[in-house]
Amino acid sequence: MPEDTYKQLKDGNRKFVELTNLHNPEFFSSLSETQKPKALWIGCADSRVPANQITGTLPGEVFVHRNIANVVVHTDLNCLSVLEYAVNVLEVKLVVVCGHYGCGGVAASLSNKSHGMIDNWLNHIKDVRRLHRDELEAIEDEDERLRRLVELNVIEQVNNLCATSIIQESWQKRKLPYVHGWVYDISNGILKDVAEKVTSQHGISDIYRFEPKAKSVKP
Repeated sequence: MPEDTYKQLKDGNRKFVELTNLHNPEFFSSLSETQKPKALWIGCADSRVPANQITGTLPGEVFVHRNIANVVVHTDLNCLSVLEYAVNVLEVKLVVVCGHYGCGGVAASLSNKSHGMIDNWLNHIKDVRRLHRDELEAIEDEDERLRRLVELNVIEQVNNLCATSIIQESWQKRKLPYVHGWVYDISNGILKDVAEKVTSQHGISDIYRFEPKAKSVKP
């Protein structure tokens, strides 16, 4: 019943507050003053992949953006706005794209069935499938094919992230953030690196590299 779920969430909040105040009475007053996260997490909206819990971090330590299948799209103003705020205002030092094995969105992109409006979003993952078609079709086991597409999707989204002007201009100004690609294994709770760390424009194709903006000269 909806009422049971409502009660569970409200009771959980009460217990969270009580336990937090018990261990750190100043926690909420300190948290309300500012946020200084060191990392931006771009992850899947799947309820089994909560950024703070699986990284052992507290509220305020990770800035989070989540969508179906952890996709970074250059025309997604929501994602880009989060990215710009995290990089230019909060000045995070690390940006992570995190996928997970068993992702329903990635699995749906491996079929040609229609799922409704979400098909338009899943086409971004089908682009990844098309780019790596030969490798994927050579994998006979369906579960292994899905796992590999999950990994390839993270790798491609890291590339999309690094291709943004937001990330590249930040590299030019402050040599940060570092960009990583991870996959979370729900079956054992482990985070796995699947993409090489990218720390500068040298880590991406020259096709996507922006030249530094010319400094204006005052008369």
